Amino acid sequence: MMNISNADRAKVLVEALPYIKKYTDKIIVIKYGGSSMVDESLKEDVMRDVALLNLIGVKVVLVHGGGPALTETLKRMNIESKFENGLRVTDAETAKVATMVLAGKVNKGLVGLIGSVGGLAVGLSGIDANMIHVKELDPALGYVGEITKVNTGLITDVLEKGYIPVISSVACDKAGEIYNINADTMAGEIAAALGAEAFISLTDTPGILADKDDPSTLISQIHLDDIDKMIADGTISGGMIPKVTGCADLVKGGVKRVFIIDGRVPHSILIEILTDEGLGTMVLA
Repeated sequence: MMNISNADRAKVLVEALPYIKKYTDKIIVIKYGGSSMVDESLKEDVMRDVALLNLIGVKVVLVHGGGPALTETLKRMNIESKFENGLRVTDAETAKVATMVLAGKVNKGLVGLIGSVGGLAVGLSGIDANMIHVKELDPALGYVGEITKVNTGLITDVLEKGYIPVISSVACDKAGEIYNINADTMAGEIAAALGAEAFISLTDTPGILADKDDPSTLISQIHLDDIDKMIADGTISGGMIPKVTGCADLVKGGVKRVFIIDGRVPHSILIEILTDEGLGTMVLA
């Protein structure tokens, strides 16, 4: 373990103080996924970050998917996984398995891990208290839902009691049919409905790069006016386009700070939120 002097420890805490003041009693929504959800060491780092933010007074909402775990379970059950435009084709049987895996195994595993590192979390899904209303997104995709409404009452109740809501990405339609939801979409909708102070998307990229093949060209801040230009000139391309435009929609919807950060970096959330340098890309109005 690296030896850090007491003076250095004090310096780190002093640097973090204004950021702690900025986010105390404010809501931060974190979309959790990618490698940091698979690698056990990274997973524990993320849960420690979440627990620490909660303990210093930040109201953290953690929204997660769990695609790899769902794919693995379906494979064991001899159910083939099919995707269209990045979305899982979900028949009735797959929707049941998704509920079991995402709202059960994955969700409760994260709640337990947060508890083991000193935090207090409550496991929820979009089904609970009619939190997320959905309708069918596309008949070709089956039970994949498009969000029509977010009820924030249960989330705010849990936050006010001092707990961390950990929310899995399944929900119901008016008839009670269960649908699988894209976790990025669900996290963004929840952040907008809560009027969150900040939204953090944990990804497997450093952020937005001026040269997609050179991590040293990380762009630390972009403004809404820059995004269309960067898409047009190819700076933002491929899979980053929907992620960045989704973040832009959140800023337009009133979320003050939106971050795209590299979840493969240990304690990336704390580095972004509580230090001068930050880590990824912040999207600003």
